[in-house]
Amino acid sequence: MQDKTHLVDEITGHRRMRRNRKADWTRRLVQENRLTVDDLIWPIFIVPGTGIVDPIAAMPGVNRMSVDKAVEAAKEAADLGIPAIATFPDIEMELRDETGSNSLVANNLINQTTAAIKKAVANIGIITDVALDPFTSHGHDGILRDGEIVNDETVDQVVKAAILQADAGADIIAPSEMMDGRIGAIRRGLDAAGHQSVGIMSYATKFSSGFYGPYREAINTKGLLKGDKNSYYINPANGTEAIRDAALDVEEGADMLMVKPGLAYIDICWRVKEAFGLPTFAYQVSGEYSQIKAAAMNGWIDGERIMMETLLAFKRAGCDGILTYFAPEVAKILAKR
Repeated sequence: MQDKTHLVDEITGHRRMRRNRKADWTRRLVQENRLTVDDLIWPIFIVPGTGIVDPIAAMPGVNRMSVDKAVEAAKEAADLGIPAIATFPDIEMELRDETGSNSLVANNLINQTTAAIKKAVANIGIITDVALDPFTSHGHDGILRDGEIVNDETVDQVVKAAILQADAGADIIAPSEMMDGRIGAIRRGLDAAGHQSVGIMSYATKFSSGFYGPYREAINTKGLLKGDKNSYYINPANGTEAIRDAALDVEEGADMLMVKPGLAYIDICWRVKEAFGLPTFAYQVSGEYSQIKAAAMNGWIDGERIMMETLLAFKRAGCDGILTYFAPEVAKILAKR
């Protein structure tokens, strides 16, 4: 036995990686990355009405909530220590049109929600999106004219929407529509309107992905979408293009950068953080969430373990935080540790 040990030592140079893995206390002592409640942003879905908690079939455990219930959810999130929530509206079909004009209504659903949460829950951040897809009759993120998503006209509109969202109390504007020049335009618009302290979290690298399906069900755009979004979202094959896209957003004044979707693009998370050093976030999107939930419900995986492992992977890839529908569940688990 001693001879064999000697041979192993010769091969390994006396370096035995298992020494640091031998006990729970040593594993904890040398752990490189940790997930905390401070890393979590909770995306929630809002619907008109009162007293509504409407389960989303494609996203087990996730609900559409009326404003009053969203306020309750925000209170829960704050009590759990979750730093911020991100709101996404599912507005009435009769309010949707070709240009998404309801995005420019000061008391629209998203702004009502922001104002109500700000009034009731002082210690939580609110992140809002200015993309037009919840407001359009065609399901696209921008204005559709003659079969084309027009860039500059869309940017003009999202700037106006961003100002209204900031007026309602949004702390961070997170534009996801991927129009060229939007970050600089929104920054100038916010500053001119007196909202210099409102931040911009750019969806800097949003890919044309198949992982968004359950989300589109949640905001009722799945059956509306005409064509695809390939002319403005990034090709999943193009990592270098994604970094160039993020670089433009940095130049235009983004305060934070986001990679969407998350796990399938974890290499992009690393590259974005390494390239720019700005606070970097991943969006663990609906398809990722639903896959884990569905497999766990069928007994194929340990759902809690996989949930925590995927979130830790984002931290390992350099992310400062994660938008995840798991946020309340994760926060409760972390509180017990």
